[in-house]
Amino acid sequence: MELADAAALVLERARAHAGVEAEAIAAEADRLEVGVRLGKPEKLKRSRERRLALRIFAGHSSAVVSTADLSASSLESLVGDAVDLARATAADPSSGLADLDGQSSPSFELDLFDPSATEITADEALGLARVAEEAALACDPRLSNSEGAEFSSAARRLLYATSRGFRGEQRSSSFSLSVVPVAKEANGDGSMQRDYWYTSARHWRDLDDAADVGRIAAARTLRRLGARSVTTCDVPVVFEAEIAASLVGHIASAVSGSAVYRGMSYLRDRQGQTIAPETVRVVDDPLRSAGLASRPFDAEGLTSRTNVVVDGGVLRTFLLDTYSARKLGLASTASAVRSLGEPPVAGATNPYLEAGSASREEIIGSVGSGLYVTELIGSGVNPVTGDYSRGAAGLWIENGKLAFPVEGITIAGNVLEMLAAIEAVGNDLAFRSSISAPTVKIARMTVAGR
Repeated sequence: MELADAAALVLERARAHAGVEAEAIAAEADRLEVGVRLGKPEKLKRSRERRLALRIFAGHSSAVVSTADLSASSLESLVGDAVDLARATAADPSSGLADLDGQSSPSFELDLFDPSATEITADEALGLARVAEEAALACDPRLSNSEGAEFSSAARRLLYATSRGFRGEQRSSSFSLSVVPVAKEANGDGSMQRDYWYTSARHWRDLDDAADVGRIAAARTLRRLGARSVTTCDVPVVFEAEIAASLVGHIASAVSGSAVYRGMSYLRDRQGQTIAPETVRVVDDPLRSAGLASRPFDAEGLTSRTNVVVDGGVLRTFLLDTYSARKLGLASTASAVRSLGEPPVAGATNPYLEAGSASREEIIGSVGSGLYVTELIGSGVNPVTGDYSRGAAGLWIENGKLAFPVEGITIAGNVLEMLAAIEAVGNDLAFRSSISAPTVKIARMTVAGR
């Protein structure tokens, strides 16, 4: 059965039950994943799937079910099972469909789909992975090994419909290429280092050149040779742009309405308060053209909108789905996200920290002695208190210059204190993934070493 027909069938059957409302999500995906190591294929996977999820509301009670069997008989049984489950579930006054009355499917174009995602062959994909790995290993004789290179592509189609008459559809694609070379010290001590680089985009044409990806990965790996620990100290810490994006991710998690109404967020009582310098502005923008998490409507059918989370250093809004908004007595920010077969929760799409005015070189040059972080290890963030402790690796800064590689260290602090201590924001913002940031300098953190 076609996706639209399957969704229409389950909603029609659901409406036949007294006092029942429903929403259906039907999705299909075509994925290709390949991997090579030292030029030889190690992974080749092509998958196609079609699934449908149904959420039933019997008054304020609800249930979610899903299936990969889109035959009419299976879908009719699915509706009956879902209604029975919903009626057996305890009522929740905040449960219910989003208010979509009078809202039609958004019509704006976000340039999210590239048909070549369904056309690329396994040989072409393996070829790109080989080019990236070969370019990396050719950079230096110390690069004699590799954890491999991987390429993936996907084409997706999603249809969302409700028993109130809303229907929306979106198609998207994605491509990614990554490589992880391994370098060995030439002095014979046997020590090795690894690092990586990648490119990802909605469109094939927007991927970085495969050989360039390999060369950048090689340079990042070589600069880690000879890494050592440092003595425990309190110093300025500069987060490389890729790593600074993790700070944006911590903010996004903390402003999720799901965490806020549960009291599981260190920002739960901070709305309207200053949490960072006035130069800090954090935006969640699901409407960015070709953005890796862009979408015309959220997981409940509400038209997507740009939400300014932090403006002038002030926490302006939480990110809310319908349920968390009702729990908090607020309005949804059209921030519902979900996995197929699960109820929606509040989450971010394309959150980013706006670029500042300083260059990466100027920020590094402003540090007398400190740490430039290029890798973080582990999670290490308490969502309730914001306490922060993560393993790290990077480069030591001495007299404004990158002096030597470091590893075997931990950086510690508190996210609230880190935000307040942001001393510089770089001008090197690039939207390389769904969470983005430029280089960021924190005035002082504890670096624990030997």
